[in-house]
Amino acid sequence: MSRSYTIASESSVIVYFGSTIDPLISQEVQKAYQALKSEAYEGFYEIIPSYASLMVSYDVMRFDFDAVCEIIETCIHHAEAITMDEPKIVTIPVYYGLEVGLDLELLSEEKNLSVEEIIALHTKELYSVYAIGFAPGFAYLGEIDERLATSRLASPRKAVPKGSVAIADRQSAVYPTQSPGGWKVLGRTPIAMFDASYDGLSLLHVGDHVRYEAISKEEFLRLGGAL
Repeated sequence: MSRSYTIASESSVIVYFGSTIDPLISQEVQKAYQALKSEAYEGFYEIIPSYASLMVSYDVMRFDFDAVCEIIETCIHHAEAITMDEPKIVTIPVYYGLEVGLDLELLSEEKNLSVEEIIALHTKELYSVYAIGFAPGFAYLGEIDERLATSRLASPRKAVPKGSVAIADRQSAVYPTQSPGGWKVLGRTPIAMFDASYDGLSLLHVGDHVRYEAISKEEFLRLGGAL
């Protein structure tokens, strides 16, 4: 697989493995990430995987751009033989009631699908965690069924409630805290996505798999959910 290297800043480089959301490309990114993390190169400050790329920030007093690219390329070449472990599967319970599924009816009209059909399509997939960003614990999951693919809201909300489960384009995500956002909200989970007790503070990590599970309002409240 061919790769390209781009200067991201005076102290960081981005390695591109491709330009599309693709499970095979994502696996190559994850292999490279694991290899670079295990080598723990002194002077490499941060390594951040994404859909089809990897960003490495480094000590400019120790390395220049070309040297960093050579180190990364050598490490990635050796990483090609790595056998990835089976991904962790995380089940996220979701209450899809209309009082929390703020855009269920809007999406129902847009797609000419019943609310029940939307829920069935959203819960049938096993999603991959492709990236963590926007906010701590905000995991980008892909890909939703193409029948649910939708644009972002024309006017983003000033405050999307914590735990909101939403979709945009062919991605899904859970808002870890209350924040502005333009994704279409289908429901809400009582599970915390960001917590000091979690490994790396986030419930989800790149490479994990996620399954949404529909629950009742009573179960949502019993698990600590808030309306």
